[in-house]
Amino acid sequence: MTQHDEHVRLSEIQTQTITENLRSQLMWRSSRLDELRALVEGGDGADDGSKQSVLADLAATERAIGEIRDSLERLADGSYGSCVDCGTAVPFERLKIRPLTRHCVPCRQRHEAR
Repeated sequence: MTQHDEHVRLSEIQTQTITENLRSQLMWRSSRLDELRALVEGGDGADDGSKQSVLADLAATERAIGEIRDSLERLADGSYGSCVDCGTAVPFERLKIRPLTRHCVPCRQRHEAR
């Protein structure tokens, strides 16, 4: 049986490490969101290109916050670390590098090949 075939639960220390990382990211992104909203509301006479760039950053930051919150919810309900497509465990090493990932490597490769 390979690691891809079995469901390996994250240890308490691994879960704590990822939770702290995600909370730190959430705080930073939330702060950045406030800054971007202030820029949009302030207007500061910026040209349309700059305003579009800020709006794009705002949308990307809102998306990232949603993904972080989703990951924190999955940590709370115990589904974090399981591939959403096949249900197998996502290795801790992958989660450490990409804590927002929802797929194991084989499923991610299948999605990217499409």
